Amino acid sequence: MPLHVRQAFAFLAAFILAGGAQATEVAVAGLFPGKAVLVIDGGRPMTVAVGRTIAGVKVISVQGEQVVIEVDGARETLRLGQRVVKSAASAQAPMVSLTADGRGHFVASGSINGAPMRFLVDTGASMVAIDRADAQRARIDYLKHGRPSVSMTANGMVRTWVVKLAELNLGGVTLHQVDAAVHDSELPVALLGMSVLNRMDMQRAGDTLTLRKRY
Repeated sequence: MPLHVRQAFAFLAAFILAGGAQATEVAVAGLFPGKAVLVIDGGRPMTVAVGRTIAGVKVISVQGEQVVIEVDGARETLRLGQRVVKSAASAQAPMVSLTADGRGHFVASGSINGAPMRFLVDTGASMVAIDRADAQRARIDYLKHGRPSVSMTANGMVRTWVVKLAELNLGGVTLHQVDAAVHDSELPVALLGMSVLNRMDMQRAGDTLTLRKRY
């Protein structure tokens, strides 16, 4: 087969594969009772009521400052100002994209054992860190099943209990048997440490951080 013909076939194959891996980007521009203002694939903002589907994106529920959407059968929980990119290959490599807030922090909504949580990405934390209140909401008996330990924080040494989280969900990406530390002191937000991030491929572009599950 002549070289130029092989190149043409290669270009066509790449074009088809790119089309098959087309991603859907959804950003939350506003939240109202029973409605969410969504920006889909960079288009104009659209107000979508709970139960409605627009451009393949369905609004499942709106509660307080977060909305649950469904894209290609996968559910995502987003807060105002957050966005997510879902591709056709998500079933093979689930991913979530986070946008930095005004202070440059990446904050994401998710859950532990089904209990809603708000996570702050912290590459300086060796594992997920939650406080006692979070552990109780997630039905974690850290006193019985946790391993006593201590952690160094900005306020000094803090007593902790190391546990295994049965399930952690971050924007539709689910991990099982995740190491975590339950802190004896109160934490303003759960810390998403390296026990999760080591299981992700991280890619940052400007104010966007994309986390893709590896295992």
